Amino acid sequence: MVKERARILVVGGGYVGMYTALRLQRRLKRELGRGEAEITVVTPDPYMTYQPFLPEAAAGAISPRHVVVPLRRVLDRCHVVIGEATRIDHAGRTATVSTLATGEEGTEGLRIAYDELVLAPGSVSRTLPIPGLADHAIGFKTVEEAIGLRNHVLEQMDIASSTRDPAIRDAALTFVFVGGGYAGVEALGELEDMARYAARYYHNIRPEDMKWILVEASGRILPEVGEEMGRYTVTELRRRNIDVRLETRLESCADRVAVLSDGSRFPTRTVVWTAGVKPHPVLAATDLPLNGRGRLKCTAELAVDGVAHAWAAGDAAAVPDVTAREPGRECAPNAQHALRQARVLGDNVVHSLRGESLETYAHKYAGSVASLGLHKGVAQVYGRKLKGYPAWFMHRTYHLSRVPTFNRKARVAAEWTLAGLFKREVVSLGSLEHPRAEFELAAGGKPSQDPPHNPKGSS
Repeated sequence: MVKERARILVVGGGYVGMYTALRLQRRLKRELGRGEAEITVVTPDPYMTYQPFLPEAAAGAISPRHVVVPLRRVLDRCHVVIGEATRIDHAGRTATVSTLATGEEGTEGLRIAYDELVLAPGSVSRTLPIPGLADHAIGFKTVEEAIGLRNHVLEQMDIASSTRDPAIRDAALTFVFVGGGYAGVEALGELEDMARYAARYYHNIRPEDMKWILVEASGRILPEVGEEMGRYTVTELRRRNIDVRLETRLESCADRVAVLSDGSRFPTRTVVWTAGVKPHPVLAATDLPLNGRGRLKCTAELAVDGVAHAWAAGDAAAVPDVTAREPGRECAPNAQHALRQARVLGDNVVHSLRGESLETYAHKYAGSVASLGLHKGVAQVYGRKLKGYPAWFMHRTYHLSRVPTFNRKARVAAEWTLAGLFKREVVSLGSLEHPRAEFELAAGGKPSQDPPHNPKGSS
């Protein structure tokens, strides 16, 4: 039993946020029923996105709705607030939250008081001041971006098929991906696979007509799977006629021309930016200690270092790796650690409320798996290296076991089964991005070319 009524605020509804809240509502089931505890989850989206499935969603192998988990259904004992935490005053135990109604109300935001704080806002794309990047590039962190990119690639093939201008055709069939980590390599591999398949339905487009370019600033890609598997991945991609440029940077994409540091210039209508992430901006709007990289300083018990009643994990937290041989090493900000940290974090919050001793987070990194398209992949698990079909099969098996809820597991497995029996769907639904355009034109107005006020609602 908790010592006194506890108000727990969870900021973030991603891996750590959802799993921590789920753990808390299970461990505090009786206290929640008696009104001795309450859990509030603040999240910008009403769902948790299982990001490892984004490349397959972009390629059409999985329905977008099966890549996300509805938070209100899963966290039925929690109070879910859709909004962004803009400021946190931990000394005063209050958080300021901007909700969808804040602008209409003309208020500064909703203020939520709490006793225990769990910070799990995740990360945002790390961008650079590159000319044209904000105007022409697209990220790959959300399900909206993944589906938007799928629609965009298919639309570029439609443009190339219908134009008589060779310059427009060449730009439409040139796809530049910046960043050689998981997101960039898997997105490139899946979308190239999809476009190669879709080309059979175009009478004047062949797979060889398309240019796929991967730009990586360092000398290797997929560092998580090891140097040997990274080299194999480069060889495999180049065998598929994908131009992999290592130790190369994107210097400009203004005027729809990708200019690389090696002097190459590629007219293109598609630049995908996956060159890393940075901590969420809300961390800088708190009175909690941060390290040099802007992440929260945490203990091995997942408590914010030197601060009572504050907890953190995942991308937002610098958690010491107690299993590492080198002193001072931190846990990598990836899904493997986030899922396990959430379990320990939820338990430690309960232990703290009940006056019990805390658990130490200790997990030795097991390895990594990556998909390079249908039936293609690389993996390094417990020192064992796999490639090709076995790695791809392990990738699917592992992530199917990790995607939350039995409902989602069953739906994803069913889609994979049907995909093996029927042909791939290659339909573009780009009109979803401007759903009112046709009606505005019919009503005598001019269709807006700007994205909707709330782009997340378009998918």
